[in-house]
Formats: sequence, structure tokens, C-alpha cells
Amino acid sequence: MWRTIDAHLKIRLPLRTILFSQQPNPPVLKPLSRLLSSKTLSFLSFSPALCSGGRQKLGACRSSSVVVRCISSLSSATPQQQPQQHTAVEWNGPVSCSEVGEGVDGTGTTVDKDAKLSIPVRAYLFSTSVDLKSLVEQNKPNFIPPTSRMTNYVVLKFGHLSEPSGSGSCIHGSHCCYMVVFQYGSIVLFNVREHEVDDYLKIVRNHASGLLPEMRKDEYEVREKSTLGTWMLGGLDYIMLQYLNIDGIRTIGSVLGQSIALDYYGRQVDGMVAEFTDINRGMEKTGTFSMDSKKLFQLVGKANSNLADVILKLGLFERSDIAWKDAKYAQIWEYLRDEFELSQRFASLDFKLKFVEHNIRFLQEILQNRKSDFLEWLIIVLISVEIIISIFDLVTRSGLKIV
Repeated sequence: MWRTIDAHLKIRLPLRTILFSQQPNPPVLKPLSRLLSSKTLSFLSFSPALCSGGRQKLGACRSSSVVVRCISSLSSATPQQQPQQHTAVEWNGPVSCSEVGEGVDGTGTTVDKDAKLSIPVRAYLFSTSVDLKSLVEQNKPNFIPPTSRMTNYVVLKFGHLSEPSGSGSCIHGSHCCYMVVFQYGSIVLFNVREHEVDDYLKIVRNHASGLLPEMRKDEYEVREKSTLGTWMLGGLDYIMLQYLNIDGIRTIGSVLGQSIALDYYGRQVDGMVAEFTDINRGMEKTGTFSMDSKKLFQLVGKANSNLADVILKLGLFERSDIAWKDAKYAQIWEYLRDEFELSQRFASLDFKLKFVEHNIRFLQEILQNRKSDFLEWLIIVLISVEIIISIFDLVTRSGLKIV
């Protein structure tokens, strides 16, 4: 009777069928030539899809699910051969990837199984404003109606529009691409290949205003895993979900859009801080500064507008409506805000703006004092001129009377 023994063996060694005698004596290895006369052996069948190429690729097969079988069938034994029975040892156990590590492809390169389920997410910012109304008018077939009261963004779907995108549907493996466009200029692309990015950005560029001299870019990754034990799991530059649907796209897109826009405003404020730092260093050396009031007022307007845009346009302190309704998306929203450090970055931005505000107030007082000093001296000069004229008039009149 043939038995199947699950043996976890390295397949680097030559595999052979070993037959042991069931005599009372210790097992003796039988020569293979003697077995061939009485046995029919079906030797070592490999999956050709996994191990093609002969013995030199057996090492690569070690990390895949390889089924090795030795199937032997006894021919009808004669009465003379009946007392001498043999037992075959058959390897029928698969070597799973979890036992030996990650999968290996045909070239010997390690393959992460979760990487195959990844959805690329790319965020861009090349303008400070987008006309959402005209954008929707020209892309009505691709427009996905909103499910919340948020009106500062739109979602466009490209590809196979008939594919479902509701709750529980997965995006990985589909031919659909999604684009989330925000009124303050951020664009977030889901499942778009890198060589197709420019084509999608051109759709928005025609409706954008306030174009920036340099486009900003950020990348992230979403992984789908239906067998995940929990709803979401965070990792290094990626988030793993059981599935990604349109509500997840809205939630993730809102955080990434705020992040890349906040990075732009942060750099704007950094430029103002650097400018005031140069002014302060100049004052340290010379004891004065040469900025005129017009330039100072421009900096005041720039600082105030940046702060207003961060609070009002970005809605940095407004919780997503989807996150309010569903705790699952609230978990994603809170995790991503913490991952991208939105609160800490805004606190840093606010601190820098206070530094700029303090310097502006200080320089305004200096300019005001300069103006006051000028007016005081002007009044002194006018009074002096009036006194001189009065004296000259008195002297002139007195001279006429003396004559």
C-alpha cells in the first residue's frame, strides 16, 4: 500500500524514489535496476509553469508552491513474489512561500506578493485655482456626482465607465483611472500610469489659473488585500485596505491634496522668512534698512493671503463628510493626516507666519517713525521760514520809517 509523506525538503539535491523492504531486518536500499523489472514508476512530475528549464532552475522553484509527486503502481504480483513486498515513499507536500520566504521569479529577483496589488497615487500642484464648473461641463460623462456637501473638489472617472465603483468594489485589476481635482489647484491621480500623467494633467490645465513656475509632485501607494484581517493597515509610504472604492478615493485624495498644497504655502512662507532674515542681518551690520513701505505692504498682503488660503481654501480644519458618516473612512482620514503630519506642518507654518508678522510690525514702526521724523522736521523748517519772513518784513518796514 502506497503512503504519502509530507516532507519539507530542499529540492536542490537530486530526487529519487527510495524503496524500503518490510523484512524484519533493517531496511536495505534496493537497487533501482531490480525495481524496474517489477514496478512501474511514474517519476517526479513538476508544474511546468513554475519550473521550466531543467535542473538549473530547481533553486528558483524552491520558493514557489511546487508539487512533487512520485506515483508508483504495483503490477499484479505473482505468488512467488508475494512475500517480498515493498513500500514507496512519495513526496506530495507543497513547499509554500510562507515557509521559505518571498516568491522568486524566473530571473531570481524577489517578488513581493502585495506589490502586485498596489495602486499608484500621484498628487500634483501647478496652479493656485481651478474652475471646477467649466471642468465638469467639458467632462460630463466622466463626472461622478458628489455624495457629500463638500464643493471644493470634483472626481472624474476615466477608462471603463461601466465598471462599478461603489462600496466593496476593488480598483486593482480594473482599467479605470480616477482624478480628484480641487478648487485650490491640487490634482490627485489614482491608478494612472506614469507615461499617461501628462495627458490627464492637460485636461485640468485648460481650466487652471495662477499657474506656478514649477509644478510640485508627491507620490503614495494604496494596496488592496481582501483577506486582510483588519479594515486598514499602514506601512512605509503606503496604506493597505481590504478594498478601495470611491469613498476611499475621496478620503485619500482630500488628504493628499491638502498635503501638497500645504507644502507649496510652506515654501512661500519660507521665502518670506528668508527675506526678513536678510533684512535683519543687514540691519545688524549697518544699523538701518532700505526697504520702502510699498514692498513692506506687499509682504503683509502675501502673508495674510497665505494664511487665509490655508485655513479657508484648503479647509485644513474641516473634517471630511465621508469621515463623519463612516468610522472606517474616519480611520483612514486620521491615519493619513498623522502620516503626512498636516497638523504639525500647519503649526510650523503658523509659527513662521507669526515670525513674519512680528518683523512686519517692527519694520512698520520704524517706517512710521521715519515718516513722523520727516514731518516734524518739515514743520520745523516751515516754522523757521515763517519766522525768517516775519523778521525780514519787520526789518523792511522799520527801515522805511527810519528813512
